[in-house]
Amino acid sequence: MMQHFATINDKPVTGGASFAVLNPATGGEAGRAPNMGAAELDAAVAAARAAFPDWSSRADEALQAACAAVTAKIEEHAEELARVVTLEQGKPLNGLGSRWEIGGAVAWAGYTTGLSLPVKLLQDNEQGRVELHRRPLGVVGSITPWNFPVMIAIWHIMPALRTGNTVVIKPSPHTPLSTLRLVEIINEVLPPGVVNVVTGDDRAFNIGAAMSAHPDIQKIVFTGSCATGQKIMQSAAPTMKRLTLEMGGNDAGIVLPDVDPQGIAERLFWGAFINNGQTCAAMKRLYVHESVHDAVCEALVAFARNIQVGDGMDENTVLGPIQNRMQFDKVSALAADAKRRGKVLLGGEPGEGLFFPPTIIAGLRNGDPLVDEEQFGPALPVISYGNVEDAIAMANDSSNGLGGSVWCSDIDAARRLAGRLQCGSVWINKHGAIQPNAPFGGIKASGLGVEFAEEGLQEYTDIQVVFA
Repeated sequence: MMQHFATINDKPVTGGASFAVLNPATGGEAGRAPNMGAAELDAAVAAARAAFPDWSSRADEALQAACAAVTAKIEEHAEELARVVTLEQGKPLNGLGSRWEIGGAVAWAGYTTGLSLPVKLLQDNEQGRVELHRRPLGVVGSITPWNFPVMIAIWHIMPALRTGNTVVIKPSPHTPLSTLRLVEIINEVLPPGVVNVVTGDDRAFNIGAAMSAHPDIQKIVFTGSCATGQKIMQSAAPTMKRLTLEMGGNDAGIVLPDVDPQGIAERLFWGAFINNGQTCAAMKRLYVHESVHDAVCEALVAFARNIQVGDGMDENTVLGPIQNRMQFDKVSALAADAKRRGKVLLGGEPGEGLFFPPTIIAGLRNGDPLVDEEQFGPALPVISYGNVEDAIAMANDSSNGLGGSVWCSDIDAARRLAGRLQCGSVWINKHGAIQPNAPFGGIKASGLGVEFAEEGLQEYTDIQVVFA
């Protein structure tokens, strides 16, 4: 167990008090983080604001070189960061766990480094020259969740740096340790004040709420629940902050009758159970045509039955615990209710501590809580349908619209069906496969704005049109 420090203006800061960060696999302390308040937040914002004039005035090539140095630093400390993530988040080191997360963070950082937003020439004739410039916003406030603490931090930080902004990041109180260390590492190659981190347990003082209302923060980028995102949007309104909100999803998958159940079982499993189901873009509802329903369920259960659940520090573990008690209780309650309404094909009973086995429950329908609510855990409802029009209607019958998938041997038919799903991303014969060169965001209540690629980079800038 270690005491971790925050970084403000490239200096270690304790904030006086600290709070315990628990290891969800053991219940013991993974470490302690600073429990900071308004004074520390104001200091971090002031440092970022003071660093902005120099940082934003650097040539594009200099910003790119600095981002390349940040990427190299993260890669240099990859194993260290992966172990901190496993200790505080619970996911395994191996497989689609912490090492995979840090590898993804490095890949995203590297790809973002290579992006640019050149001046766009709108007109150049006898009437004059008109240019469109992308200008940095100022101080960007980043609020990150507990499911992918390092990778999502990189999704927020790197485009901000690449476009000449400075950053104050606030991680979840459940998983602050890896972010604290990440910011220490990248400050080795950045000027003071460019990236700062503040942490707190959100009890006496809610840092995230204060950030969203802070007059000197020009943009909030947030990944988390719909309820919190809505509060951020409300509190940001008086200061007219720019917002990128990636919020909850209740992604649906539709399996058509021409599939090979054995051939898709492994991809179905990881589409739903990646990171123990604690993923915004995981498949949360699975609609399967009645002609292949039983065969798909059997193949999915057969694959899931062999998944080893345990402490993420064990190199043989495939899935770890649910990250925190509140989420565990939610998943447990939804599964218990679903057991009364449907048929448990696998799992269903909570384990010791925060461990919950992969759970698959059939016989449910829209209107049942496990179908309608985002479970954000290892419990998948399987719903049978007879008519594809009904499947589309049920998939779209949600206030969320983050992602969806179509499972079909006829790719052209799958593409046509994909266009009818009301969501920001649609995958064919896979689910949740986001990548840095493709914009990602939700519609309806799932968010505002996009991340990744050139479109995501633009969200960290304002447009200035120059007429000459």
